Amino acid sequence: MALFFSLLLSLGVLCNPGLAFADLHVLIYHRFGENRYPSTNVAVESFREQMRYLQDNGYQVVSLASVALALKENRPVPDRAVVITIDDGYESAYTQAWPILKSFNYPYTIFLNIQAVNDGYHNLLSWQQVAEMRAAGADIQDHGYAHHRLADWPSGMSENVYRQWIREDLRKGSDILAERIGTRPKFFAIPYGEYNSIVIDEAVKVGYQAILTQDPGAVSSETSRFHIPREPILGYEWGTMEHFKMILARDDLPCLEQHPSLAPLLASESFHISARLLHPHRYQAGSLDIYVSELGWLPATLHGDRLQTDQPVILHRRLNRVAIAGKDQVSGHPAIRFWMLLRPGGE
Repeated sequence: MALFFSLLLSLGVLCNPGLAFADLHVLIYHRFGENRYPSTNVAVESFREQMRYLQDNGYQVVSLASVALALKENRPVPDRAVVITIDDGYESAYTQAWPILKSFNYPYTIFLNIQAVNDGYHNLLSWQQVAEMRAAGADIQDHGYAHHRLADWPSGMSENVYRQWIREDLRKGSDILAERIGTRPKFFAIPYGEYNSIVIDEAVKVGYQAILTQDPGAVSSETSRFHIPREPILGYEWGTMEHFKMILARDDLPCLEQHPSLAPLLASESFHISARLLHPHRYQAGSLDIYVSELGWLPATLHGDRLQTDQPVILHRRLNRVAIAGKDQVSGHPAIRFWMLLRPGGE
């Protein structure tokens, strides 16, 4: 998380946290007032202050279902809007967050760690609490059955067996939710936010109508409903009001394709990192950059509509996040889009 925070600081996005009319943002929370778990926690009063900020500054809090439908039907998503999501299903969502959400009458989605809830893990919601929240309007969705790192392709496993392993986990979680709450889940939040093209492909085949990551970024009408970014609100730095205001002040940076794609990186080969921009002339001259978490900022040049690193790279880490970033020349908003590269068996 500290790495991401440093990245966003270097993008200059803290210079004007009052910027308005940025694209829609999906927020992700985990724990509330659980100081024993600082990396995934947000203080209760901080959460209340953030919800009040949305109300006082003219933001719409909208349902995830309405955003997924707009993306499916190629309709614009609303500006100055927010979706609230809560991952895992910790009990503090019931005891701490729910009363605050009720007081503002905000819609929200909870993505359940199905096995942990079903087995009655300590500090997680009970099915009775889930039913109570759902009866009062909570949207209950799927965060995977066993909360596996689904993008970790086990060594020696064929692609067919790997796909079946993913499919069985997703179907088991979906079946349990359908039995427990009477409705099959429509939306899937990828556990740990780690994905590759196979994970997304199998989730689509299971029937999810939207898939959500944990990549920072905004949602525009050009966002894929099967790759929706979410802004984590947690920890000492990412749970602050300064960070909260900062993420609301940036836009999506739409692209038509990325290289490398989301397919698993199976060899240590050199390649250029690039993205075809949907609106290459929208951004201020010299503001477009490429970032890779393993390597930092890389010299890059815009060739027509393709932003590409000047030199090929070799990646060794198991996981890398890539960002393309720029600054809108009309609004002055920072714009960003992330995607993930995963190498099974990497360092």
